[in-house]
Amino acid sequence: MIRTAAARPVLAATLAATLAATLAAALAAAPAGAQERYPSRPVTVIVPQAPGGANDAIARIVTQKLAEIVGQQFPVENRAGAGGNIGTAAAAKARPDGYTLMLTTNSAQVINPWLYKNTGFDPIKDFEAVSPVATAGYVLVAHPAFPAGNVAELIAAARAKPGAISIASAGNGTLNHLIGEMLQKAAGIDLLHIPYKGAAAAATDVASGQVPVSVQSVPSSIAFIQSGRLKVLGTVNEKRIAALPNVPTIGETIKGFGSTPWYGIFAPAGTPREVVATLHAAVDRALDSREVQDKLAAQGCEIMKGTPAQFAALVREELPKWARIVRESGAKLD
Repeated sequence: MIRTAAARPVLAATLAATLAATLAAALAAAPAGAQERYPSRPVTVIVPQAPGGANDAIARIVTQKLAEIVGQQFPVENRAGAGGNIGTAAAAKARPDGYTLMLTTNSAQVINPWLYKNTGFDPIKDFEAVSPVATAGYVLVAHPAFPAGNVAELIAAARAKPGAISIASAGNGTLNHLIGEMLQKAAGIDLLHIPYKGAAAAATDVASGQVPVSVQSVPSSIAFIQSGRLKVLGTVNEKRIAALPNVPTIGETIKGFGSTPWYGIFAPAGTPREVVATLHAAVDRALDSREVQDKLAAQGCEIMKGTPAQFAALVREELPKWARIVRESGAKLD
């Protein structure tokens, strides 16, 4: 607010003061008016898992459409390791300006805090929820020559020879690993865990007969399934998935068993609200695209929509749920 002098000004002084105030106001407003429209350069999207898995496939489908909508590139940067902790911690420490995002899975965000002694991030304090993106189908697969043809037969075989059947995962602490642990706990069986560096490597070795069984996302295994190089014993999700409608869920054999993994976009804590709102609106438009929906469906995925507030609430709700599951499974990682 412009304050007048206590002394009675002459006309010239008044005009000078008015001109100075007007100029000062214009200069003050200039930076705001000259600010670059977001985003004015490429936006890096960290995927804290290796290429070839569900998170990577979903990220590349969605970011391609985001680039078309926004007019800037959204390059995907895979930072795998420690079950997703390395990439997630890197995203948490990124500058909160909207130019570094993370597209991650619930395993890294709400399960890892209970699996690891130190993840390097806080799932609530270190992030701004932007938008959920999709859910993915997960399956229990086996090499075609493996004697068991369904979940019940696998359980029977494992009980007959405890610890003799190996199960491959995408790595220690990954969702594939934890679902395998949940299966063993629920079925009362003992399988030998073989961790790999990524879902694609695990699926390849099961398809080649190096390891008999694995839990895989549909995106990482669909090509092997369609070609007959992998057979599906059951689906992990609570309900049968559209990509494999004739395959029973594991829960149809083990009552109460089931998990539907979700994927979503986060920004570092402190990212401006208007940037989060812009990103959410762009993601919403991308998910409304029939092209994106069809590509996700081909990967055994379905879109998942919600506001930033709803997505943040989902994270808060799932943390205690997975704390109980991890505790009951007995799984712990350093």
